[in-house]
Amino acid sequence: MEKKTNYSILGCLYSNQFYLYICVGSLVICCCSYETHAASNDSFTLSSFTYGRTVLKPFDWRYIRVDLPTWFSAVTISLESDVDLDKSRIMMADKSNLPMICAREGSPPLPDTYNTSFIGLVLDPILNGSLAIEGLQFSEKCYPMQKNVLIKLTNEQISPGVWYFGLFNGIGSMRTQSKMINRGSGYAFSGNVSVEGCLSPSVSGQFCNETIDHLSCVDQKSIQGTFTSCRNDEQSCIHQNESKLYSLDLLGVTEEIIISATNVISNQTQLSNGANNVSNIILMCYARHGSISSPSAHDYSGNINNAPLVIRSPKVGRWYITITTLNLSNEITGSMNACYSLEWKLLRCPIDKAGLNCTWERYTLQTIMRKNPSVPFESYYLPASDKVSSNSANFLLEPLLSNSSLGQSQSESQHFAWTYFLVDIPSGASGGSIHIRLNSDKKIKHEIYASYGAQPIEDKWDYFYANSTSNSNGSMFFKLYDSDEKSISFYIVYVRGGTWSFGVKHSTSVSNASGSQSQTTMSISIERCPRRCSSHGTCQNTVEMSGLSLYSYCWCDRTHGGFDCSVEIVSHQGHIWQSVSLIASNAAFVFPAYWALRQKAFAEWVLYTSSGISSGLYHACDVGTWCALSFRVLQFMDFWLSFMAVVSTFVYLADIDEGSKRTIHTVVAILTALMAENGPTRSSNIILVIAIGAAGLLVGFSIELLRHYRRFSFSAELFLNMLHRWQTIKDWCRNLIKTIVKRFRWFFVVAGFAALAMAAISWNLESTDSYWFWHSMWHVSIYTSSFLFIYSKVNAINRAGEPENTNYELTRQDSFSRGQDQPENGRVR
Repeated sequence: MEKKTNYSILGCLYSNQFYLYICVGSLVICCCSYETHAASNDSFTLSSFTYGRTVLKPFDWRYIRVDLPTWFSAVTISLESDVDLDKSRIMMADKSNLPMICAREGSPPLPDTYNTSFIGLVLDPILNGSLAIEGLQFSEKCYPMQKNVLIKLTNEQISPGVWYFGLFNGIGSMRTQSKMINRGSGYAFSGNVSVEGCLSPSVSGQFCNETIDHLSCVDQKSIQGTFTSCRNDEQSCIHQNESKLYSLDLLGVTEEIIISATNVISNQTQLSNGANNVSNIILMCYARHGSISSPSAHDYSGNINNAPLVIRSPKVGRWYITITTLNLSNEITGSMNACYSLEWKLLRCPIDKAGLNCTWERYTLQTIMRKNPSVPFESYYLPASDKVSSNSANFLLEPLLSNSSLGQSQSESQHFAWTYFLVDIPSGASGGSIHIRLNSDKKIKHEIYASYGAQPIEDKWDYFYANSTSNSNGSMFFKLYDSDEKSISFYIVYVRGGTWSFGVKHSTSVSNASGSQSQTTMSISIERCPRRCSSHGTCQNTVEMSGLSLYSYCWCDRTHGGFDCSVEIVSHQGHIWQSVSLIASNAAFVFPAYWALRQKAFAEWVLYTSSGISSGLYHACDVGTWCALSFRVLQFMDFWLSFMAVVSTFVYLADIDEGSKRTIHTVVAILTALMAENGPTRSSNIILVIAIGAAGLLVGFSIELLRHYRRFSFSAELFLNMLHRWQTIKDWCRNLIKTIVKRFRWFFVVAGFAALAMAAISWNLESTDSYWFWHSMWHVSIYTSSFLFIYSKVNAINRAGEPENTNYELTRQDSFSRGQDQPENGRVR
């Protein structure tokens, strides 16, 4: 039934696509309308964000933050994009180039931190170019982006709090690498995020139709700590196959929760022999943190009619408890009607103590802000205790360690204790990373455990480090650095805002031994970027799409990548080869510059020379060698002068006066400057440049022809004689072809076009990986083609051994005095 309801909701959301089937599906639509209307009586829209069209270039990404309060009922994310990928193409494609959508609770997702390849990539929900996610395990998963994406999640499926959805156009180490050029397929998306909530705090569920009972609690002091007892004031009764929902809010760190049922009775349960036996009643308890619990989705479960359900080190926040009855005995007949009293017990230790006996030490660390106004939020943490004092970010660990062991056994293996450190991470710091370091003068035997919202214990933690081989280094957000026997250093990347607890498990027998105590310093700090981007990049800060929170990321240099710039993409020797190739290949400008200077074409000589020099300076800055000016200025000069050099080569081939040439150069300079300013690296630019050059050449030829024939007038007499008019046109075309043939060295013209084609191919083949090679080929090819074109033009004095008569001969015969010698009707020169 639940599955049909989900599909009917999707049908309502997409009903505008099925107008042709209104008659056939009227019953379903009416059902959907009824359900939506029924849900709207107890729910309302908490927030609705619409995101306009956004373009993601190759290896670009965006984050969307969604805030879900505790009374939310459902969240719907609807996205539309121009991605055109079916499942077969996805399976064949390179996964690092796939557009993806990922999700994470509490902080931004970071899919390319996986040590194993794409273990979070899910392909199952894709159908006909659409992605519909409903009721799936969505956290820390990635899905290929589709044309239509619909994500509908309820409070029965995910926890309230802050959720981040990341849209990526390619992942991997190259995502954060600064690139000389960034070409490839991008995609655009737009969407809407809507959050609905329940009107009353006493109801919950997808349709706000499940009643929640809140238990009244009373604190009781004891020697060990504070026991909080919570119970319902009157007995609750449930029928067979029914359930009852409870909630409890944990506002602080708690050692243990014990859930039990008392006064269990069954008024209508009867054995086959007529006797009553409540011990046969299975009263199942399902507990879940953050989301509504059920038999199919829960964190803990047990039959509380036989034994209490114990939850060690529960997380801070709201817990949901579902009680239901099961009839697993064949001896029971009739209907199931069980009544009970539910009781919870919470054990809380004093603020400076921890453990079941409240004998271990616990310290609340105070936040010390770093004095750097240019960095959004960085801090380090020190214990508020008289046992240690520190003027730096480190504090001595040994004076703070617990002296009480587990205590129940004399076995040496049980002689260990825990010491806890509580750290409060502001919600605005969720885009940063937490850094844990330990340094000792002896071998470190401590183990470190970290847990969000709860105290870590040996079998319950989020991240841990025991030694170099036993740790959480395979986790998505745990990164281990430079750890050995005497030092430990690791990061929790994009740490969630809230309460974190760090537990140090240590031996008490060793620490109490005289003369064997080591000196270990510990530091806990918040840094914007892990390891300061490994000294191979800069830490950038930006806001996600809703503008509600800030996050940081590393922008690496040309040779490194990865989320922390620790991955070497290009070796040092390879970087040298690439740098030399990109810079030295500009020396090809000497060939066209030399020939232009020899022909006294000073404008072309200046363009070729300045183009080659500016390109060399730009690439020297681009590869990180030396920047004569700002990168943006050098990039603009390189592309602009390169475009100008190509077009001026075409214009040079026309035999026009300097005034006309200056006019064409001015117009071309304006057009190419606009191209160099707006998207200079686009692949279409080479086509535009060649088109502008061809247009300039055509304009030059037109000016040349108009100048040559401006004294020739077609009189009325010529048009009256059709025969002589065609003869005149044929003679004119013949003389024009002879002039063009004599104008150029055609072998070099063909070679110039071949070199120009090679330049266009090189420009087209440029990619992030092979840019250095193909762009070096572009330098050589484009300057070579320029040289071949300007060399192919024959000077006027060399075409026939004497200066050229620039007036082409056209014969016009007067139709009325064909045999007379009339100079005015003779040849026009």
